[in-house]
Amino acid sequence: MNGTNLFKIALRALANNKLRAFLTMLGIIIGVASVITMLAIGQGSKRSIQSQISEMGSNMIMIRPGAERRGGVQQDPSSMQTLKLTDYESLRDETSFLSAVSPVVSSSGQLIAGNNNYPASVSGVDVSYLTIRQLSVESGIMFAEADIHSAAKVCVIGKTIVDNLFPDGKDPIGHTIRINQVPLRVVGVLKAKGYNSMGQDQDAVVLAPYTTVMKRLLAITYLQDIFASAVDEDMTDYAIDEAASLLRRNHKLAPGKEDDFTIRSQQELSTMLNSTTDLMTTLLACIAGISLLVGGIGIMNIMYVSVTERTREIGLRMSVGARGVDILSQFLIEAILISITGGLIGVFIGCGASYLVKSVAHWPVFIQLWSVLLAFAVCTVTGVFFGWYPAKKAADLDPIEAIRYE
Repeated sequence: MNGTNLFKIALRALANNKLRAFLTMLGIIIGVASVITMLAIGQGSKRSIQSQISEMGSNMIMIRPGAERRGGVQQDPSSMQTLKLTDYESLRDETSFLSAVSPVVSSSGQLIAGNNNYPASVSGVDVSYLTIRQLSVESGIMFAEADIHSAAKVCVIGKTIVDNLFPDGKDPIGHTIRINQVPLRVVGVLKAKGYNSMGQDQDAVVLAPYTTVMKRLLAITYLQDIFASAVDEDMTDYAIDEAASLLRRNHKLAPGKEDDFTIRSQQELSTMLNSTTDLMTTLLACIAGISLLVGGIGIMNIMYVSVTERTREIGLRMSVGARGVDILSQFLIEAILISITGGLIGVFIGCGASYLVKSVAHWPVFIQLWSVLLAFAVCTVTGVFFGWYPAKKAADLDPIEAIRYE
């Protein structure tokens, strides 16, 4: 018996029991759709995190004062004074793997402009901070080096600050905002960036010369942080080693003595978040894969029922010359047709569900071709695996006993 005839017989058998065939497919449909949707959500989240980290500066390096732990107690970096302006100047002038360096000092308080106020913090930075954080001025200008040297009372603000302090649509350029009784004249407005992967509003920012914040708002001589960017993302590790060696020299730390500073890079954050999202994606895919397993068991059950119902038919076919391999192939083709058809329907439903999640829930979703192929391949293998045993049972039937079966 040739393959075409076996295929036609299998199609005819499924057509005679359309509802049962569809219900059998349902487990495969749900399983494939679930796997594709879950993987799409997981991959979308991963790409969203990578994109937002990249927007923050994928080669950004953060230097904080103090070791991570001292005497078994977690230290508060904001209360430490191990980073000085000389450290910033050394990193700026003596390193070859850092393309930009900026000190960072922050002061929190209530921002006031006319009758409006908004709680926020003012970050004292250098001009290079825009390059490090990949920020840009949308209107007005960035304060200059001359403003830093003179500790000028100027600032650049983000969109969230504009919306809350100037809600009537007034142009904030040239107007004065106050924080802790210190007036700051707005000279520029930053281009909006939205929320980052941590849920923080990147537009609720006020940037001022670091000298202004240190002298007029905080009255300190040390730095709270130093932000830098490597010349290239691949050079980040070299930049960290170079910065660590220079800071140890400046702080006169003997060999073997613990660092009194902590250096972190965006790559570390990216690696950590990616491993977390990969774990969650795998977990979601495994949970969705259980549906495929249930669907495969459903195929086995229905094929067993089909073998039992058609025992006499099998006996008649074998009595007129059908071989065991023909019977095996017939039932195996039926199982594969059920799984492949269910898989195709599941692919369309899974893609549709993914876009529905993106449109309704506004979650980041990304469908990769390999996830579709994987789900389809798994459902095909499921059909073969769970359909083989009932088909083998049918092929092993004794023709005489099968014909006598009631």
